[in-house]
Amino acid sequence: FFQKTLSAVKSWFTLFGWSKGQNPVSIPHSLRRDVRIVQLTIAQEKNFKQKVDKDKGFYEMILHLNGQPIPGIAASQSLSPDPVERMFQLHRQHSELLSFLKGQGAYLSHVMPEFLLAPEDYEIWTEVNTGLRRGSMRSSGKLSARPIFILEHRTFETMSKRAWTDVLLQVYKVFVLPRISSRGVPDPSSLEGLQNMPGIKSEPLCSNVYSRYERAVLIWLNKQYEKNRKIVWKDSQRGGIPPTRWIVNFDRDLLDGLVLAAQVAAYCPYLIPTHFIRMYTNPRTQEQFLHNCLILVKALHSISLDIDIKV
Repeated sequence: FFQKTLSAVKSWFTLFGWSKGQNPVSIPHSLRRDVRIVQLTIAQEKNFKQKVDKDKGFYEMILHLNGQPIPGIAASQSLSPDPVERMFQLHRQHSELLSFLKGQGAYLSHVMPEFLLAPEDYEIWTEVNTGLRRGSMRSSGKLSARPIFILEHRTFETMSKRAWTDVLLQVYKVFVLPRISSRGVPDPSSLEGLQNMPGIKSEPLCSNVYSRYERAVLIWLNKQYEKNRKIVWKDSQRGGIPPTRWIVNFDRDLLDGLVLAAQVAAYCPYLIPTHFIRMYTNPRTQEQFLHNCLILVKALHSISLDIDIKV
């Protein structure tokens, strides 16, 4: 499950996270490297051999998605050449990042700033906190009074990957999902199938699973599916018109491909006779589910919407 989530996050941020086109993302390696290299390059421009696109740094991505920089953190600021001082700078930046995201509604209480450091900086962090490293004015004391976790290298890499994945997921939640608008969605009172169906409320405290914006997407899925199912499969030879359904989650209710196909058909109706008409509208076997999802993915490829979705 986590590997599939990681792949989806990498694909989305690679394609849509940057202001100047695609930029391959690896979690956590490229994110940790960009934070360090971009800022070190600015401080050591003449002596640094590796060329870096400063518009592809992590904080530039945040600036692009948020529309404004994080208070107290410049997208391009220099880091100290001293390894201990540099670690303190990066730790402070990550602390500011997490505090800012939490202030925007992100759930990141389980992510510590040190989990976002590169392995070499984390090693320095552990040495400073355990009193094994001196030589800096600020290294004489610990970073904070809270309990610390000293992780082995392999455990740290696992934790760092999870932490960066969760940071990106929460960045998506607080900066991208709120752009969703209900404008242009059909009035539910005009859709016969939805009149006798329980509604999904979009108020903030109505769910402890989905945010108000995720529930807005569910409302949109319900309305679009009910509006289009009779249009897309009116001539279906593989089950007829599919029945009304109540779409309440993003996993089980989308497994058979019909709901997503109805959304795509609303914008690309020319895909109905070439692709969607061949779907099973009442699938019961795994083979029929696979058949429907194969058709859906082929339809996405045919319109060049290749976002690396596996069948």
